[in-house]
Amino acid sequence: MKIYQLQQIGTHHINHCEDYTVVESLGAHRLLAAVMDGCTMGTDSYLMATLIGKLLRKIAIEASYQSFYAKSQPATVEAELKEVMRKLMTELSNLKNHLLLKDDEFLSTLLLAILDTKSQRGEILVIGDGVVVVNGQIREFEQDNRPDYLGYHLAEDFEAWYSQQHQRLSVDKIEDISLCTDGILTFAKHDKKDYPVQLDPLHYLLLDRQDEDLAHMLSKKCLYLEQQCGLKPTDDLGIVRVINQTTKG
Repeated sequence: MKIYQLQQIGTHHINHCEDYTVVESLGAHRLLAAVMDGCTMGTDSYLMATLIGKLLRKIAIEASYQSFYAKSQPATVEAELKEVMRKLMTELSNLKNHLLLKDDEFLSTLLLAILDTKSQRGEILVIGDGVVVVNGQIREFEQDNRPDYLGYHLAEDFEAWYSQQHQRLSVDKIEDISLCTDGILTFAKHDKKDYPVQLDPLHYLLLDRQDEDLAHMLSKKCLYLEQQCGLKPTDDLGIVRVINQTTKG
């Protein structure tokens, strides 16, 4: 598996990139991948997106250690996704109480995937909006610019809340998976020059496999879009892309 990550500040933002990405091993051939998008209207929203990423990394590291020492078979990807979310919501609730944070300091979306590189199966959960690409199929999750942020649900019963999450995708065979914040939809001309090359940024970044042998493939593609097409994202951009190199697009 080849894994690529990208975080890029949008041209309409100045001080901070409010998107964050994380990829971490869960052990036993499992990967956790996630992208977060902090709400510009929230308080210090860049911080919450980052904290969620750090907490997911902590949860994954702990799961990896447990997997190493456990003698039982690993849980299904569906069960592991649910357990990761349970632990994340508990950690966020504890953090809110410990730091006396307010609701508007917890406004971040989350696109979370658990991928099993041995069975080639995966489960994806989307909280809020964003774009997911599974083996060439594009799925845009749009909530009329009013995303359902994680912070709205910290006080709810987890089982009841989780049972209502229908923005889910199951992957039967991992070939080319992308998780992306909605910044992918905001590319626009950054100057008034004429450029000879015309590309669709979404297809170029999330579907095209040119330069997939480069670890910095996404950064190179973004630079090409800027220099050769005159396009830059106006909103912050976060991407995780996982390509199974035993398959060729």
